[in-house]
Amino acid sequence: MSVLERRLQILIDHERFRLLESEAGRTGRSVAAIVRGALDAHFEAAAAIELRAAAADRLLAVPSVAEEPVDWADAKRDLQSSLDRVGRA
Repeated sequence: MSVLERRLQILIDHERFRLLESEAGRTGRSVAAIVRGALDAHFEAAAAIELRAAAADRLLAVPSVAEEPVDWADAKRDLQSSLDRVGRA
Protein backbone atom coordinates (compact mmCIF):
# COMPACT_ATOMS: atom_id res chain seq x y z
CA MET A 1 0.00 0.00 0.00
CA SER A 2 1.25 3.48 -0.77
CA VAL A 3 2.00 6.11 1.84
CA LEU A 4 -0.95 8.42 2.41
CA GLU A 5 0.50 11.88 1.96
CA ARG A 6 -2.20 14.03 0.36
CA ARG A 7 -5.37 15.29 1.99
CA LEU A 8 -8.61 15.63 0.04
CA GLN A 9 -11.60 17.50 1.34
CA ILE A 10 -14.97 17.16 -0.38
CA LEU A 11 -18.54 18.09 0.45
CA ILE A 12 -21.27 15.49 0.01
CA ASP A 13 -24.94 15.36 0.91
CA HIS A 14 -26.30 13.64 4.02
CA GLU A 15 -27.58 10.59 2.11
CA ARG A 16 -24.20 9.82 0.53
CA PHE A 17 -22.46 10.23 3.87
CA ARG A 18 -25.05 7.98 5.53
CA LEU A 19 -24.33 5.33 2.88
CA LEU A 20 -20.58 5.67 3.47
CA GLU A 21 -20.96 5.36 7.23
CA SER A 22 -23.25 2.37 6.84
CA GLU A 23 -20.76 0.60 4.54
CA ALA A 24 -17.90 1.47 6.89
CA GLY A 25 -19.76 -0.01 9.85
CA ARG A 26 -20.81 -3.10 7.89
CA THR A 27 -17.28 -3.82 6.63
CA GLY A 28 -15.24 -2.59 9.60
CA ARG A 29 -13.36 -0.09 7.43
CA SER A 30 -13.11 3.67 7.71
CA VAL A 31 -15.11 6.05 5.53
CA ALA A 32 -11.80 7.17 4.00
CA ALA A 33 -10.88 3.57 3.12
CA ILE A 34 -14.27 3.13 1.42
CA VAL A 35 -13.70 6.29 -0.65
CA ARG A 36 -10.15 5.25 -1.59
CA GLY A 37 -11.45 1.83 -2.64
CA ALA A 38 -14.13 3.44 -4.81
CA LEU A 39 -11.50 5.63 -6.49
CA ASP A 40 -9.26 2.62 -7.13
CA ALA A 41 -12.16 0.62 -8.59
CA HIS A 42 -13.16 3.51 -10.85
CA PHE A 43 -9.70 3.96 -12.31
CA GLU A 44 -9.09 0.21 -12.68
CA ALA A 45 -12.37 -0.11 -14.58
CA ALA A 46 -11.48 2.87 -16.78
CA ALA A 47 -8.09 1.32 -17.62
CA ALA A 48 -9.76 -2.01 -18.44
CA ILE A 49 -12.22 -0.25 -20.76
CA GLU A 50 -9.31 1.41 -22.56
CA LEU A 51 -7.57 -1.96 -22.96
CA ARG A 52 -10.76 -3.54 -24.34
CA ALA A 53 -11.26 -0.64 -26.75
CA ALA A 54 -7.69 -0.95 -28.01
CA ALA A 55 -8.10 -4.71 -28.46
CA ALA A 56 -11.38 -4.17 -30.32
CA ASP A 57 -9.73 -1.54 -32.56
CA ARG A 58 -7.03 -4.04 -33.47
CA LEU A 59 -9.63 -6.72 -34.18
CA LEU A 60 -11.74 -4.44 -36.33
CA ALA A 61 -8.87 -2.89 -38.26
CA VAL A 62 -8.89 -4.06 -41.84
CA PRO A 63 -5.35 -5.05 -42.73
CA SER A 64 -4.05 -3.69 -46.01
CA VAL A 65 -2.16 -5.90 -48.42
CA ALA A 66 1.15 -4.76 -46.89
CA GLU A 67 0.09 -5.48 -43.27
CA GLU A 68 0.39 -8.80 -41.55
CA PRO A 69 -2.89 -10.53 -40.72
CA VAL A 70 -4.34 -10.25 -37.21
CA ASP A 71 -3.03 -12.88 -34.82
CA TRP A 72 -6.36 -14.10 -33.41
CA ALA A 73 -4.73 -15.93 -30.51
CA ASP A 74 -3.08 -12.66 -29.35
CA ALA A 75 -6.32 -10.72 -29.84
CA LYS A 76 -8.29 -13.29 -27.82
CA ARG A 77 -5.66 -13.22 -25.06
CA ASP A 78 -5.84 -9.38 -24.93
CA LEU A 79 -9.63 -9.42 -24.70
CA GLN A 80 -9.64 -12.11 -22.01
CA SER A 81 -7.03 -10.20 -20.01
CA SER A 82 -9.10 -7.01 -20.06
CA LEU A 83 -12.26 -8.93 -19.14
CA ASP A 84 -10.42 -10.52 -16.21
CA ARG A 85 -9.37 -7.07 -14.98
CA VAL A 86 -12.94 -5.75 -15.19
CA GLY A 87 -14.19 -8.79 -13.30
CA ARG A 88 -11.83 -7.96 -10.44
CA ALA A 89 -12.87 -4.29 -10.31
